[in-house]
Formats: sequence, C-alpha cells, structure tokens
Amino acid sequence: MTQITKQFFLLTFLLVLGIIACSHQPKRSSESNSAVARRNDSIAKLYDPKIAAKKAIKLDTFFKKLHKTAGFNGVVLVSQYGKIIYKGAFGYANFSLKDTNTIQTRFQLASVSKQFTAVAIMQLHEKGLLDYNDPVYKFIPSFPYDPSITIRSLLTHASGIPNYAYALDKVVNKKAPLSNEQIVSLFARYKPRINYLPNAHFNYNNSNYVLLAYIVEQLSGLPFREYAQKYLFAPAGMTHTFIYDPNHKELLSNAAKGYTPRRRGHWEIPFDHLDGAVGDKGIYSTVEDMFQWDMALNTERLVKMTTLEEAFQPAHSFKNLITKNYGYGWRLQQLDDGSWLTFHTGWWHGFKNYYMHNRKDNSSIIILQNVANHALAQIKVAQAILYPDKAWFFMKGESLPDEVEMGGNSGE
Repeated sequence: MTQITKQFFLLTFLLVLGIIACSHQPKRSSESNSAVARRNDSIAKLYDPKIAAKKAIKLDTFFKKLHKTAGFNGVVLVSQYGKIIYKGAFGYANFSLKDTNTIQTRFQLASVSKQFTAVAIMQLHEKGLLDYNDPVYKFIPSFPYDPSITIRSLLTHASGIPNYAYALDKVVNKKAPLSNEQIVSLFARYKPRINYLPNAHFNYNNSNYVLLAYIVEQLSGLPFREYAQKYLFAPAGMTHTFIYDPNHKELLSNAAKGYTPRRRGHWEIPFDHLDGAVGDKGIYSTVEDMFQWDMALNTERLVKMTTLEEAFQPAHSFKNLITKNYGYGWRLQQLDDGSWLTFHTGWWHGFKNYYMHNRKDNSSIIILQNVANHALAQIKVAQAILYPDKAWFFMKGESLPDEVEMGGNSGE
C-alpha cells in the first residue's frame, strides 16, 4: 500500500469518526441559542423558593377569605419568573350536583378569548396574508361600512360598528346558534347604523372580534375552531382547551356551569343563540392550560417577539386613555414607571375572569370564576402580594374595567 493510499484511508477513517461523534451530540433547538431563551433563563434565575412560599401562603389566605366573605367561586393560578407559585380551587363547578371546582375544571374564558383571535391575526400577518392597515372589505367584500375601517380598527376596538348582539337582535333566529358567517351576512343585508366615525374613539365591542375570526377563516380555509386547535392551542401545549361548539356539547363534560348570584342561591345561566359565534368569546380552558399559554407568549412558539411587542403597545392617544389603553386583544394599565401591564377581563353567562400577563418578569395571575359576582374587585390585593414593592401603587389604583355581558357599547 502506497503512502498516499494510507493517508487517504486515514483521512476517511477520521472523517467517519467525526460524523459519528457529531451525530451523538445533543441537538439544540434554534430557540435555545436565541436571545429569547437567554432572557427567559436569566429571569428564571430570579426565582427564590423561600420568597415564593411566603407569597403562596399570603395568596392562599387571601383567596380563602375572598371565598368566605365575597363568594369567590373559581380557580386561581399565580406564577412568577416562569414558575407556578400558587394554585387554588374554591366552590362548586356545578351547584346542583355539588361538584367542586378543581385545577382541571374547564371555564368559559369569555372576553379573555379575544387575545387568541388577535394572535391568529398576527400569525397571518407574519405570513404576509394581511396587513393591519388593510381595509376590512378586502377580506369581506360585502362589508357595508366605511373603507377606512381596517384590521387595526377591529383589533383595537376603534371601528365604530355596532354590537351584533343588539344591532341584529330583531332579525336573528334565536332558536338556532348564530354563526360568524350569519353575522357577516346579516350586517351586509341590514346595514345597522354605525355608532361613531371610524377610528375616532375607543369603544369596546364584540363585533370587532367576530369579524376578525371570520377573516381568519377566509384566509386560512379552516373553521376558526379548527384553526385555533391547530395553530394556537396545540403549539402552546394546551391539551384541555377547546372552543364551545353547539354541535358537540359532550366537550362540556368536565366544564363548570356559569351562574349569577341570587338571594336564595345561584341561578344557572343557559346557553343561547349568541353562543354559536366565536372569536369574541367561547374558549373553554383550565388555569394550567392558561399557564401554558402564558409561557408560550414568552417564547416564539406562536409569533415573533417583535410582533407580540407591537400588540402590547397602547393603540390610542385619546385623552381618556392616558393610564389605561388597549393593544391588539389585550387591555393595558400604565404602571408608576411608565411601562404597561398587560391583562384582560371577561364576563359571559356567569363566568367572570381576570388574566394578567407580565412579560417583564414572566409572571401571571390567572383567575377563572363561574359565579359572576364582585369578587374580582379585590384583585389589587393579589397584585400587591405578588409585587410587594408596588403594593402602594396597586392598592390605590383604579378598579378593573366594568365589563358587562357581551362587552356592551361603552368606552370601557
């Protein structure tokens, strides 16, 4: 064997060894090397189990008292630095059967559902299928209103279009579930009067998010329920979450029923024709699944961070929205340092909820109730426990937006 041949075989042997060695190296995801992952790792190091345990005791004391004195009936999860520090379940999921609420109980998210619709729109935006400044009629040719109403107008509740629950009340068939497609058709046919000049006010309105969900369907070719399952719930790891479907009520087997308090107990609120519409409400989830959603928002599993940061910026400069504002599917509260706390509330058919997402320190407060009382007025106490250095700010702060069922037509 010549010297050249020996060198050839030696190089080949070393090359094969190198390939084998590389194949046995642990694979790293693109995210593990990203700035997002490094940031999350850095935040996770701030977690102190001793401090978390003290906060958990205070939170447990508070919610037990809230259950006893204010009728709080629901489930709570609080996290900080990306780790769960407290979970608790109180009261009944079904008062008639005396079934207790558990961490696994599913609750109707009501308007907390809107942020899921907003993220779906963001995903389509990232794919280049829409621009936030596109007019609504580009995707809904029958849209009967001003062409200045854009995707952004819908996302930020500035469209001026009327609330479908009231504007179409006299023309809908209340004996059958109302679909988004029917709402779009009825708006085109009856052209109910617009509430105000488009983009001139902030006016919280569920019609905006019904139209957004319909646009998601048009661009994706999937029913919104299917799109949400495939592109929102699954990527976030939400294995116990679904959107209410009048044709598949068996999904409600482990779900809480919604109630309104009465002098002699609680009245169960039945489903009606409005429950067929999606995008503005309708998602059922657990606090643990919502924590999975919260964690997914801190990564880029759903959308890019730059896309999400835009959604967390105040969209309006109106004088009445200086310390409170709205982004894309999220309410905003300005803190003492000028930054914006991201949250949303929800109220529908006896369910009354609060979800705070604070990406600044990867923390959350998730409260899902199935008795629509005033217990959430005390949410500032939970905020003060989570952030003792800002207790003075939260305790003196404004109360939560006074949402009414179906969002009303107020500029809340």
